[in-house]
Amino acid sequence: MRIGIIGAGHIGSTLARRFTELGHRVIVANAHGPASLEEISVETGATPVAVQDAVRGVDVVILTIPMNSVAKLPPGLFANLAANVPLIDTCNYYPRQRDGRIAEIEDGLPESAWVERQVGHRVVKAFNNIMAQHLGDFGKEHGSPGRIALPVAGDDPATKAIVLTLVESLGFDALDAGPIADSWRQQPGTPAYSADLGVAALRRALADAPRERTSEWRATDKSPV
Repeated sequence: MRIGIIGAGHIGSTLARRFTELGHRVIVANAHGPASLEEISVETGATPVAVQDAVRGVDVVILTIPMNSVAKLPPGLFANLAANVPLIDTCNYYPRQRDGRIAEIEDGLPESAWVERQVGHRVVKAFNNIMAQHLGDFGKEHGSPGRIALPVAGDDPATKAIVLTLVESLGFDALDAGPIADSWRQQPGTPAYSADLGVAALRRALADAPRERTSEWRATDKSPV
């Protein structure tokens, strides 16, 4: 596959390295331009490109940037991205640490539903509830004891199936976590977040997630602006 990654932080660079190791052609972009990605290119084997080029001629796009940067993406960036190309959203809302207040999310809109509104394209929620080091180092062969399961939420069965397969290829059990409307179950502050659970435990964690956002994951008057 040809995989475009927008964002070269911890998750983005980890996915770039792992997918390159698996034989995929990976291109990576960020807001600072290709020249800023030379070190990432050497470390991961991915090819640096401009943001607009990360969505052209690709089979999968991964959006892995701070939530407060999503609305700053170039207008119409995904306008020509085919509906059958998965757009994976790994983004998390950190209102106190980084992102400031996003009113719609504070009012209960699932984070990935908000992302969809900003980018104008359906997304598949994945890779948001695991630490980058664990994503890079903890994958195991299918059937291995202690294999971690990762939730994948999305509304289109075909694009979600592609993402489920990619998750499995990285050494994790992929669990269909339902539609984007239910993707709040894997957001920060839920039992599934950063818990490294197996399939059965992850299924229980998703089912037991409280709908109300917990106070420590809500914006305050001291949140960044």
